[in-house]
Amino acid sequence: MELNDVLDHGGILVDCLAVLCRHHGKEFSREALLNGLPLTDGNLTPSGFSRAAKRIGFKSKVVNKPLQKINTALLPAILILKDNQACVINSIDYDKQLVSVIYPELTESVIEQSIDELAANSVGLVIYTQPEFAFDERTPVLEKLSKDGWFWGVIKECRSLYKDVIISAVALGFLSVAMPLFVMNVYDRVVPNHATETLWVLAIGILIALTADFVLRLVRGYFVELAASRIDVKVSAVIMERVLGMKLKNRPSSAGSFASNIQSFEAVRNFFSSITLVALVDLPFVVLYLIVIAIIGVPLSLPIIAGALILLAYAIAAHRKLEALSEQTMKASSMRNAVLVESLTNIEDVKSFHSECKTQSVWEKSTIYIAQVNAHSRLVSSSISNTASWIQQCVGVIIMIIGVHLVIEGELTQGGLIAAYLLSSRAMGPIGQSAAVLAQYHHAAIAMQSLNEIMEKEVERPPGKHWLSHPILKGDIEFKDVCFKYSDESHNALNGVSFKIKAGEKVAILGRNGSGKSTLEKLILGLYDPCSGSILMDNNDIHQIDPAELRHNIGYLPQTVALFYGTLKDNLTMSAWHAKDEQIIEACERSQLFDLINSHPDGFDLQVGEQGRQLSGGQRQAVGMARAIINDPPILLLDEPTSSLDHNSESKIINNLKGYSKDKTLIVVTHRSSLLELVDRIIVLDNGKVVADGPKQKVIAALNNKTVEQAS
Repeated sequence: MELNDVLDHGGILVDCLAVLCRHHGKEFSREALLNGLPLTDGNLTPSGFSRAAKRIGFKSKVVNKPLQKINTALLPAILILKDNQACVINSIDYDKQLVSVIYPELTESVIEQSIDELAANSVGLVIYTQPEFAFDERTPVLEKLSKDGWFWGVIKECRSLYKDVIISAVALGFLSVAMPLFVMNVYDRVVPNHATETLWVLAIGILIALTADFVLRLVRGYFVELAASRIDVKVSAVIMERVLGMKLKNRPSSAGSFASNIQSFEAVRNFFSSITLVALVDLPFVVLYLIVIAIIGVPLSLPIIAGALILLAYAIAAHRKLEALSEQTMKASSMRNAVLVESLTNIEDVKSFHSECKTQSVWEKSTIYIAQVNAHSRLVSSSISNTASWIQQCVGVIIMIIGVHLVIEGELTQGGLIAAYLLSSRAMGPIGQSAAVLAQYHHAAIAMQSLNEIMEKEVERPPGKHWLSHPILKGDIEFKDVCFKYSDESHNALNGVSFKIKAGEKVAILGRNGSGKSTLEKLILGLYDPCSGSILMDNNDIHQIDPAELRHNIGYLPQTVALFYGTLKDNLTMSAWHAKDEQIIEACERSQLFDLINSHPDGFDLQVGEQGRQLSGGQRQAVGMARAIINDPPILLLDEPTSSLDHNSESKIINNLKGYSKDKTLIVVTHRSSLLELVDRIIVLDNGKVVADGPKQKVIAALNNKTVEQAS
């Protein structure tokens, strides 16, 4: 199976995008385009198309549009057809009722069809796609990811929904004045004059207003929840894509703590929930209520103003206390989550070394501390709500006292007093809600700060970066005076490493533990960047090759094989979800995995458990070997490929690799002399330096005679 045979994956939409790329003269790489995007049965969906197109400099929009109404100025465009098919519309001649289309799965030549014939096969969806304006190198790059790119940009996409929310809230604000005015008119005009006809007219009017109020509240709630769900889905996708695209040098020291920080988005989402919108939109109507109350009687508005100022002052004072408590809670929660994840991941070791007591102790101390801080935080937060309720009631009492005196003096009617009292409750409501929102703000602010730190970390594929297209590499690898140091270590893992491996060459990397062998592999994979020097792949600097394309061309077997919860087939096709059955079978045969498959009734559907715990070490290594060769890559990078296998299995693997790697670049990191059968050349590392490099027999002789100079 050639590498070309598995490059036509991603579905018909990717094929159509390839046609558009060629039309606009843009480079195209399936691996780079689809890397990290969610696919359905291995195919790109219309909803994910815009994310894929954006990666290669296109802006796109999916619209419901019949073929007869497509704007010809926006062509070429993609038309979605029935049976999960699509085509590229090149041009439309409405006079002749003809359309020029390209069916990428058949041919790239333009075919003419009648509009009616194509429309009969259309589902009514069109994807308009146009190249974005590209600034050149003379233009300074202004990165606005933290403000616009990941959160506020998503908020802006939902502005049409929020516009509807605001419109409905404005209507509700005006309708809320209806009931106090109804009561005032009943007391002041209907009752004294026994005007029952007027009463019925007013009653019908207020019932219509109350019905409208009810309907608008339902509509507002629907739009708020719809916007919240869209924001949740889109922002969560952006965060996860950023995390997966993060450079490993920015990898957090604790996965559990990092996961806790990501989960803090819940606080941001809750802050932008319905109560926040209601408080923000209703707050300006306090002025309207005050104006109406002032029209009824100016002295009645003064208690509301005083109460609002007192409540605002208390909320600000409480906010300062809550800010410190929120930060403490977040840190403690991150630590507790880190303990939980680490304990569950290594539960066998926890039990084997009798460390349950220590783990339980750390967990309980963290839980007690969090409970104490949360209790304090809830107490302060509830005090704001209680204070708001108390002030609102006091304002109502003061209004009644002032109002009674005004009624006695003849400056106010009884209906006016009752209306003012009702409006005072309306006015103090948004103020109390705003105070509660201010109390919640610190949670969202701390969470947003944590998420911004994540989103600002350097990624492997920065926006605007142009890559050299290399769908298939030959396998030439060259290190030129490469030095590398991990960010948390004081000494270099590699010091001035230089060598060149030609395509098709078979090389073993030897060295003591900690000599830099695994680091060298990670640099070849592009997982880390060298601190100095350069790494060339097919005479191109590795930084110029898209990481997705680079790793697609390398079959990597790490020393410790990581498996994920799911079936055996799921784990085999992690990097080859487009693989055909014959590819999977061939890879399993070469890796000696069929012994496991045939011995279990579930076969490829065998559940491997979390981290592959249902499999033995040797079986996990066989899965890792099959996963490394399933794409038939031109470069094989194997780290102790037989360390967990018995002698018989190791011999079979070696024999299979001899034939399989005949035309491939093979790099084997090992301590086992048996694996040296696979190579013709040996490179020896010591303390991060190359201390020997040459033909196998010559280097082995030097090692046996101890004539290789030790770098230490």
